[in-house]
Amino acid sequence: MYKVSIAGIKTSDLKTLSQKTMEELMIRIKEGDEEARNLMINGNLKLVLSVIKKFSQRNEQADDLFQVGCIGLIKAIDNFDFTHDVKFSTYAVPMIIGEIRRYIRDNSSIRVSRSLKDIAYKTLSFKEQFIRDHHREPTIDEIASALEVDPIDVLSSLEAIQDPVSIFSPIYDNGSDVIELIDQISDDNSIDDNWEKEKMLNIALSNLDERQKSIIHDRYFKDKTQVEIANDLGISQAQVSRLEKNALKSMYDVLMDNNSI
Repeated sequence: MYKVSIAGIKTSDLKTLSQKTMEELMIRIKEGDEEARNLMINGNLKLVLSVIKKFSQRNEQADDLFQVGCIGLIKAIDNFDFTHDVKFSTYAVPMIIGEIRRYIRDNSSIRVSRSLKDIAYKTLSFKEQFIRDHHREPTIDEIASALEVDPIDVLSSLEAIQDPVSIFSPIYDNGSDVIELIDQISDDNSIDDNWEKEKMLNIALSNLDERQKSIIHDRYFKDKTQVEIANDLGISQAQVSRLEKNALKSMYDVLMDNNSI
């Protein structure tokens, strides 16, 4: 059962408006009647509630989504035109959904570019079809070739869409004893494994020019942003992004040649 109270509003008390009443209110709203606007908002809160149920599987607070959805509702009311012969709900729902999706995207703990998301979703679709046709998973190179993108972009996109998990997430709880994810994490890497990885990393880095080395070092060892690096080097952020991408591709190619992946 859904929450009885959201953002201080008892959902069981929410009212709905007839089509005729909404038309009458919209006429008054266009004339600047603030009371009619409030009645229109309150009379469509159930519409917002029905929309946020679609997002119930996400780890978002229902109260927050409801308030954001109300912003979308208000925008829909302020921009709706009954003369277009379209039901208000048909017009309002996409606006409410859009407002909620924008909120989720902007407040995500990890910001992922739209282009990277597109590659990730195309990759997942390709993998499903490939497995059905060939009864095995495609390699990164096969995916990259089919999508006409760099292998490093395929790897980056798949990592980018993974939901982050806290190392303190409980994985067992019997009421008195709690086991968290961090309790089950161990470092099984031997000294030899670490030495081998460091060796391969040095080989990959040695293939870069000094500027590329500097960018990779600042990005992945000093955790600097592309904007910070751009300011240090006196170039644009777009140039830093391009140099970083080329450097990572070069490192990937070297590692592939050495059979490390």
